[in-house]
Amino acid sequence: MKSNPILSIKDLSISFGNNEVIHTISYHLNKNEILGIVGESGSGKSVSSLAILNLLPKKISSITSGSIIYNETDLTTLSPKNLQQIRGKKIAMIFQEPMSSLNPSMTCGKQVIEILLQHTQLTQEQAKNETITLFEQVKLPEPKRIYNAYPHEISGGQKQRVMIAMAIACKPDILIADEPTTALDVTVQKDIITLLKSLQEQTKMSIIFITHDLALISEIANRVLVMYKGKIVEQGNVSSIFKTPQHNYTKALINSRPSLKTRLKVLPTIQDYLNNTTQHDIVSPEDRKERHKALYNQQPLLEIINVEKEYFSKSGWFTKPKSFKAVNNVSFKVYEGETLGLVGESGCGKSTLGNAILQLDKATSGQILYKGTDITKLSNSAVKVLRKDIQIIFQDPYASLNPRIPVGEAIMEPMKVHKLFNSDKERKDKVIDILDRVGLSEAYFNRYPHEFSGGQRQRIGIARTIALQPKLVVCDESVSALDISVQAQVLNLLNELKESFGFTYIFISHDLAVVKYMSDQLLVMNKGQIEELDDADTIYNTPKKAYTKKLINAIPKGL
Repeated sequence: MKSNPILSIKDLSISFGNNEVIHTISYHLNKNEILGIVGESGSGKSVSSLAILNLLPKKISSITSGSIIYNETDLTTLSPKNLQQIRGKKIAMIFQEPMSSLNPSMTCGKQVIEILLQHTQLTQEQAKNETITLFEQVKLPEPKRIYNAYPHEISGGQKQRVMIAMAIACKPDILIADEPTTALDVTVQKDIITLLKSLQEQTKMSIIFITHDLALISEIANRVLVMYKGKIVEQGNVSSIFKTPQHNYTKALINSRPSLKTRLKVLPTIQDYLNNTTQHDIVSPEDRKERHKALYNQQPLLEIINVEKEYFSKSGWFTKPKSFKAVNNVSFKVYEGETLGLVGESGCGKSTLGNAILQLDKATSGQILYKGTDITKLSNSAVKVLRKDIQIIFQDPYASLNPRIPVGEAIMEPMKVHKLFNSDKERKDKVIDILDRVGLSEAYFNRYPHEFSGGQRQRIGIARTIALQPKLVVCDESVSALDISVQAQVLNLLNELKESFGFTYIFISHDLAVVKYMSDQLLVMNKGQIEELDDADTIYNTPKKAYTKKLINAIPKGL
């Protein structure tokens, strides 16, 4: 593509206090182009993009050198008032988390109208009509209903579409999309990518698309730049970056994601590539067949028989309660030492089913047999004893850790509850041993959750789970919010612990590539029911149902 810059970043450095986090980076964005910026958390991709609109925290950050040229104007020299004329109108931004970016006390329609009234000459009525047109443009179902709905009344994918409508309301020249699909289902992610591409083709705007997923970048961008530790380590067109990556960090980003073609025993991590210590041992179909033969020749550890979970909603005094089956007549078996993958879109019932197995939200009907005993009929005290055997690793480790308790104490806590070991000293020694097993050291024992990165917090969550030496572990979206390479480390850790402790996993996720890599059998759920249940490789290679095919087709494949 011929260079025709609408935005040029030249020798940009940014500091937080005395700590320089962006080190003299330079790049440009052409007119009518989608530029991908890829890198992990902390690489500087969001910070450098927030600087374009002067959205960095005022008191603690500063641009220490460089320029940001938009249409021959250096944005770093503009007064706040002049910058306000550009922000939202000429350069707009979609943020990563739509729930925290939308105002919960305002209807979706009002939030878009606010932008239009501020930056255009439209009347209230014209702004309302334009908002409904925008909602149609971003393919929101029932635009008039969503216009009057509050953010909590619509799904995550719909909230993201409202954010996109808001961002494109004033037909900006540049749209900055900061991780706009990270927490979304793979099918919704594909829809958002398709939508952004079609909007870009219609309006000829330029897009900066920020993500930690290189495979996703290949689906949308023309050019890509790779950031690592506040520097740009590589940039070029998408196909050259994918086919002939030069920097080891780029190679690691491409290869840390589980392959859909081959099954490696251990996923390579960033450090493996940077240290040139990558291994590529493959699990052959024969090895897998032999393992499954032994696995499925035993009595099941867990048996789910015709389980249903029904919820009731009441909308008024005199209306009849409406019933909704989140889990509808589900049956399957889980064997000791197995990883059963549970996959489906948000709202399909997979987490509800997990909660029913854990007795956190009891099933309405059906049987859940653990080692032959129906655990739905247990007393509260018996369920408490059962908690030692059946544990969960949560999706958000930060929300599941008490911010006031040091992590060592948090791991010891369940040991005390279940009266494991004879003294606190024995428990502490065991916790230090467990921290070591999950790749953390004794030095972390007295630190608090806020002092750790997302990947480290997930390891602490895993440490707390394995402290009780459970038999069955439910992993509920436990790697979905992690960077690609941290995800690889955690998946390797889960597999290693499974071998060491003989764990059995129910692995819940909406990411089919990860589930396929981890699973022996794969259970695909849709609208509370089982669509398919078979060997993970068989389902991926020869899916029988249209729904499963749709999920597989939506996975970003890379080039």
